[in-house]
Amino acid sequence: MSLYKKLVIGGCLFTAVIFCGNVYVTQENAREQYHNQLSAHAQDTATALGLSLTANIDDPVTTELMVNAIFDSGYFYRIRVTDIRTHQVLIERNNVPPSANVPGWFVRLVHLDPGRGEATVMRGWTQAAQVEVISHPMFALSRLWHGLLASFLLLSGCSLVFMLLTALVLRGLLRPLDFIVEQATAISRREFLTLPTLPRTPELRRVVEATNMMVTGLKARFSEQASRIETLHEEAYSDSLTGLKNRRAFDIRLQSWLSDDERQSGYLLLLRVQDLVGLNQRLGGARTDKLLQAVAVLLNELQAQYLNNKGVLARIRGGEFAIIAPPVIAQQMDNLTTALSRQLESLYATGLSDVSPAACFARVAFSHGDTPQTVLMQADQALTRAETGTQFTAEPTTTREDNNSDDHHHWLNRLERVLGQESFELFSQPVYQCNKQKIILHRKILARIKTDNGEIIPAGRFMPWVHHLGLSQRMDIVMLRQTLKAMEKGTDHLALSISGESVADDASINALLQPLKQARHLANRLTLELDENALPPPERITVLVHKLKALGCGLGIQHFGGRFHLIGNLPQWGLAWLKVDSGFIRNIDQEEDKRLFIEATYWATRQINLPLIAERVETEGELQVLEDIGLYGAMGRYFNDASTFTQS
Repeated sequence: MSLYKKLVIGGCLFTAVIFCGNVYVTQENAREQYHNQLSAHAQDTATALGLSLTANIDDPVTTELMVNAIFDSGYFYRIRVTDIRTHQVLIERNNVPPSANVPGWFVRLVHLDPGRGEATVMRGWTQAAQVEVISHPMFALSRLWHGLLASFLLLSGCSLVFMLLTALVLRGLLRPLDFIVEQATAISRREFLTLPTLPRTPELRRVVEATNMMVTGLKARFSEQASRIETLHEEAYSDSLTGLKNRRAFDIRLQSWLSDDERQSGYLLLLRVQDLVGLNQRLGGARTDKLLQAVAVLLNELQAQYLNNKGVLARIRGGEFAIIAPPVIAQQMDNLTTALSRQLESLYATGLSDVSPAACFARVAFSHGDTPQTVLMQADQALTRAETGTQFTAEPTTTREDNNSDDHHHWLNRLERVLGQESFELFSQPVYQCNKQKIILHRKILARIKTDNGEIIPAGRFMPWVHHLGLSQRMDIVMLRQTLKAMEKGTDHLALSISGESVADDASINALLQPLKQARHLANRLTLELDENALPPPERITVLVHKLKALGCGLGIQHFGGRFHLIGNLPQWGLAWLKVDSGFIRNIDQEEDKRLFIEATYWATRQINLPLIAERVETEGELQVLEDIGLYGAMGRYFNDASTFTQS
């Protein structure tokens, strides 16, 4: 029961007790007083009437006139004159005056006895008659009743005003308690809030100061832990000169990319600065470092322009740089390599290098199942041919199939048909809790396309065309509708990936959430996921999280690990979970640096109670290490491959 309800009940009980006590004390005294007055009134009337009748007792007409005159002039219940000798009633008048709107229950409760008076009428020295007068308590009852009503209204009004004033005062005094509740709730959402204005009440001030100190301590502890992990991450996986990823990070991401059957294919672009040793000798180390930094800048710009900041850019050794490009259509890669050739010319023209061309590069395509060694060897061979021919680039040694399956119009028609019919094939992969009980936390929904001949096309083949044709938002909405429709048949908790384009602005978010608004009863069993590389600005994520929570839906991040500086924003987002990229999970039982990184990440997320889930666990040893660290969940081929989604 709330404090305000208790206050109202207490005020009502207080009013009732005071009222009952007041009625008992006041009414008892008033009843005694009125009884005495009524008795005196009846006795005085009887005495006066007895004296008046002494001279006229033998005249019945006069006696009746005198009795009637007195009876009609006051509130009397009865006046009776009785012959003393014969006990015969000479004259009697009775009347029951109106009750003056006094309730019968009140009359019975007060039980006010009427006043009674007697007098003797003399005939000479002989007693002739007896006069009996009984007053009616109507007037006294009316006064008592109106006094009771006035007392009740006064006490009720005062109590009501008191409760209202007390409620207003308490609302102001207890407002800090509401904020303390909000602080505790925010901590559970992995947010840290402090109350800047302290209350004036000393007791509440101490409570608020203590909670502010606790929240500030938690926030500082998390920030310190996040800063340490970010430093550790940069030292282990970043190149200090260019700020790009180093060879260790490149190897991890390339291995992860090649083993991910959802990506299926991609490109590796390998670039090497020409005559790096000679440049150091001729131009000096400082100018050579500027050249390497300039190469890093132009590669960053090209990655942002042609790959939407997706993929991996790294400096793998000395003057060698590499880009792991996501599965995009060949035309985009052609545009990128053309722009890169043009940019490399400017390095020689501006004097950053005295070698022309300043750098050479090669591009090779890869697909799911290739080994990192094979891909790197092909790229290195192509790069050697480019350097031998003194040209910017070399054509890939592997040919790309340019058949009808990769035709622009063919894919446009196929995707338009699937989107229009909402006929994606739903596959799922379970996510298990990291323990021996094999408890399923949720199922990750995956998209497939079935051709007319029954072939299942994985996402890695059609997603590049989805992005190229600008169909990402439509696909997200269709997949959300199909997922919600499938959820009607079961009770599983599901996770569904969405693209960054669907949350880029308010209009896109509102369009995406429209199916959820029409199925609010299912929203609490669904969590949307964003790829780390597709995250919008932090303020957009905050807006998205609030809108999703209003519907009962959550938001998670998958493939986490490449943009580790985002960990500082995790407390304010209130995510459902964080899924670590498989590159940091592969062979974690054999590589100590990965274990240290995951341990540090786990302890940072534990400070804000953020569940950490490992992606693509493939061996018993990997799972054992993750369980020893304390991760919340895991998914991967060790448990199950993706299969056709069926509700349980």
